[in-house]
Amino acid sequence: MTTQAKPEETAAPGGSSSFLSVRDLSVRFRTEDGVVRAVDNLSFEVERGTTLGIVGESGSGKSVTNLAILGLHNPANSEITGSIKLAGQELVGAPNKELEKLRGHTMSMIFQDPLTALSPFHTIGAQIGETYRKHTGASKKEARDRSIEMLTKVGIPQPTTRVDDFPHQFSGGMRQRAMIAMSLVCDPALVIADEPTTALDVTVQAQILDLLKELQQEMGTAIILITHDLGVVAKTAKDIMVMYAGRAVERGTVREVLKAPQHPYTWGLLSSMPNLTGPVGVPLRPVRGTPPSLINLPTGCPFNPRCDHLEQVIGGKCTTERPPLAPEAGHATACHLSSGQKQEIFIDQIQPRLG
Repeated sequence: MTTQAKPEETAAPGGSSSFLSVRDLSVRFRTEDGVVRAVDNLSFEVERGTTLGIVGESGSGKSVTNLAILGLHNPANSEITGSIKLAGQELVGAPNKELEKLRGHTMSMIFQDPLTALSPFHTIGAQIGETYRKHTGASKKEARDRSIEMLTKVGIPQPTTRVDDFPHQFSGGMRQRAMIAMSLVCDPALVIADEPTTALDVTVQAQILDLLKELQQEMGTAIILITHDLGVVAKTAKDIMVMYAGRAVERGTVREVLKAPQHPYTWGLLSSMPNLTGPVGVPLRPVRGTPPSLINLPTGCPFNPRCDHLEQVIGGKCTTERPPLAPEAGHATACHLSSGQKQEIFIDQIQPRLG
């Protein structure tokens, strides 16, 4: 049996090691109505053994970003520019054969809905084993043994018999565990988890998140966690990036961003979440309005039509100038409000709601 070697981790500029480095990534789709700017000039890094949580509403560019990392966009109607480096290897513009060698082996994805991601015509063991055989050259028996080993690792009871079951014979939580087993069967260095706990009850959700953390500690995997649930990010991730309209509007450690958020959109996300330890009787405050069209983005800050603080910015820059993502207060934000204004608004208006 032969095993394909994984690329070695390289040092990023400045001496820090970044296993995944995304620089100035833009993803555009050509449609009959116009060009959809799904991701616009996005940059971030993920180190080995750490988790980056990417949060935002539907349509903010979270999944599009990570499908670009995996090279899963159709080149016939998409345009991808910028740089995506995995252990120093450039992925943007790489031949599909090279990407196929990496997908499932060096990088893999846990899809949002395992019932649709898993084939109903093949057993769980066959689907896990297929990935293993493709990348390692293992025999059918070796692949079956590895599938049983992975089902055991993710907590599937009676794995020696369940390995021959079909997806519809598994519960939702067990299907998600099987998806995790499939994504980790080749010990990938990068795992992208796209809403891995969607539609699962709270108990199963906690089990899945704990499982991901345990496997990460055991294997040193870098994880990108895509979610709209800030509670999931707080429990699982080290760093967080808040996306809006295809752009990063706030980025930093989970502790910095969730304890002292600096962007009005992040304030809105936090204010719309139930808080069991916060003050009693405080109503939830959803972010008003709807996300903008990615074909016709507003001028200036894309969040300006939904922002409650436009009048506090002198000169009306919110509607004319796009704010850069700039380091501030321990993390980076893209907002025209001054540091003093943000701190005053947060202490006087936002913090009392959050408790």
